[in-house]
Amino acid sequence: MTNTSDPKALNSRQGTVYLVGSGPGDPRLITVRGLELLRRADVVLHDQLSHMALLDECPATAELRDVGKRGGKKSPSQGWITAQLIELAEQGRDVVRLKGGDSFIFARGAEEAEALSRAGVRFEVIPGISSPVATSAYAGISLTHRDFSSSVTFITGSDKVGKAWSPEAWQRLATATATICVLMGMRRIKEICDAIIDGGRSPETPAAVIQWGARPQQRVLTAPLSELAERSKAGGFSNPAVIVVGEVVSLRETLSWFEKKPLFSKRVLVPRPKQQARATAHLLRERSAEPVVFPMISIVDPPDLAPLRTAISKLASYDLVLFTSANGVGRFFSELAAQGGDARAFGSAKVGVIGPKTAEALREHGITPDLEAREFVGEGLLTAIEKAGKFERVLLARGLVGRAQVPDALKLTGASVEVVPVYETLPVGAEAGSSLFAMFEAKELDCVLFTSSSTVHSMVEVLGDRARECLSGVVVASIGPITSEACRENGIEPDLIATEYTVPGLLDALEQHYLSQAPS
Repeated sequence: MTNTSDPKALNSRQGTVYLVGSGPGDPRLITVRGLELLRRADVVLHDQLSHMALLDECPATAELRDVGKRGGKKSPSQGWITAQLIELAEQGRDVVRLKGGDSFIFARGAEEAEALSRAGVRFEVIPGISSPVATSAYAGISLTHRDFSSSVTFITGSDKVGKAWSPEAWQRLATATATICVLMGMRRIKEICDAIIDGGRSPETPAAVIQWGARPQQRVLTAPLSELAERSKAGGFSNPAVIVVGEVVSLRETLSWFEKKPLFSKRVLVPRPKQQARATAHLLRERSAEPVVFPMISIVDPPDLAPLRTAISKLASYDLVLFTSANGVGRFFSELAAQGGDARAFGSAKVGVIGPKTAEALREHGITPDLEAREFVGEGLLTAIEKAGKFERVLLARGLVGRAQVPDALKLTGASVEVVPVYETLPVGAEAGSSLFAMFEAKELDCVLFTSSSTVHSMVEVLGDRARECLSGVVVASIGPITSEACRENGIEPDLIATEYTVPGLLDALEQHYLSQAPS
């Protein structure tokens, strides 16, 4: 909704403040409208419970401000946050106030909106999925059910400062509703449970605590109401958590789905360049895993762009232009566009790719490959080349450093091969080693995804003599034979190798690996 209560008070050159509920946990639960606003925001003020992956959606020019409140630690005051929203909007900037869950459900969104209205600042409210709704669903608990519950009450266990906590109010609530959802109640969980029992609810009523709901870190405890507080304390449960009381909790055994995925809770190291890692992280979250993005390489222009520019200027003179990676496709077409060209520059030249992801990248530029080889080595590559026809002049567009298998296979067909680097892969450097060591030493990682030989070499370079030691404690997943060969060159034996050389294929193989390890 949009504030239009006093149009005369609105300065047409003002920015707008958008109060966006991000939903809890899974960053994919944000609304389409919320994501749209993030992608064009000038400034984003985010709290602690909005998923940090959402900030990757912001423009590179956006200013990001962490205004999250941390229990027991110095945090920005609500007054300061509200003043920032007003000041930024008056500067003509569009501001997203990103909040976990829904801004108007046990949050300070209404207070912020009141202040914005009084100041004559335009604002919109974009609802989010509230935490009790999403986390209970991810825990396999339906808050209402025709057989168990026709009413549900949301209540906060954290009262306004200066307002006394009243056991009597909880006692009255005990039998007034079928399902009770308590937010921010862990500090008083024993008093809350006791008060609900004192109000007439059976001590045997099914109850649950859901911590970090809708995230790979999700933990769920179910117990009779009379035992919930003691067992949650013994289990180390704390905020952020939702307490659910009611017969609907008994449905969890049947309806649980999120935690049953093979990769649930697995912390998977993704050592890819940041832009590529985003897509991989998204696929991991779909499978209930927790991606740990740690770029080990960066993709940059080659030291000398002259060979590429020359090749592009005579592109139509080649019989075949062959790409070996999605990175190569992207860099090539960027330079082609910089020279004012497009797909028409290929003329009658055929275009080939190695690998399905490279083919996908090429199709994004409106070109369907004439040659599509699945493998970089062996008979499969040679067969694909020969099947596509006879080529006298071939342009091989690839990274600065590459193996000899592809040009050698082309030469076996009698082709003249011109190898032109379109990008260079650089390691992140040894300075990244300390934080990477810390993750391995703390056993915070379950798996490492190697999607290219360059990520293998870069990680080994960073970890040095301790590379094998570190990687021996995690599952090493390789995307294909070339990457596996790079692992073995460094004394690392992959635990699994994908049969389909794509990230989805690698994740399928990883799921099968964990399923095979699970107790029968």
